[in-house]
Amino acid sequence: MLFLAVFCGFLAEYQLEHVIEHNREKQFIQSFIEDLKTDTAAIRPNLAFRKQKLERMDSLMFLLSKGQIRGNENELYYFGRTLIRNIWFQSNDRTITQLRNSGSLRLIRNEQAADSIIAYQKFVDIINVAQVDERGERLNSYPILSQIFNPFVLDSMVTIDGISRPTNNPSLRSYDPGLHQELGFQVHQIKGSTFIIQSRLEILNKKAENVISFLKEEYHLK
Repeated sequence: MLFLAVFCGFLAEYQLEHVIEHNREKQFIQSFIEDLKTDTAAIRPNLAFRKQKLERMDSLMFLLSKGQIRGNENELYYFGRTLIRNIWFQSNDRTITQLRNSGSLRLIRNEQAADSIIAYQKFVDIINVAQVDERGERLNSYPILSQIFNPFVLDSMVTIDGISRPTNNPSLRSYDPGLHQELGFQVHQIKGSTFIIQSRLEILNKKAENVISFLKEEYHLK
């Protein structure tokens, strides 16, 4: 009888632990879904920003490639100043960080769910690397921009609402075609990285939507 009582107690404790872990698993899944929703909300304005930036870089490249400098200083200043602006995508890694740091990833017993979480985070890491590369390219453009544009004109363009075009056509600091070609190369580099990040963010957004749908169905969540 004593053995039976101990055994039953063990079974009850095991069952209770199983229920607790299952509840924690579900809580982590719900939390991760909320993180994904936060990510998709952040991706949308980021994509809109990058689309607009690509259009401006195309316009800047056109002016530089055609040598249409004099008479278009207003546009050149505007496109040059907005070239170094950026919006950084920061994934909400609250849940994945907690899962990793606490060793709770083992609680996600659904193998497909665990794989989808890990795969999503790996793709976020790929985007972060691309963003670091793009930041380096923007920094590389600073010396050439400082040689072409008057810093006082650039400073006057910064307002509380963002970047505004300068009035009239203020003179450039340099009209050297060689410097303009160098700027064209820098724009080309930044343009490539911007396009890559934009494409990957579109993929990430789709991944987030798919993972949300999958997890909701798999864990019977609304």
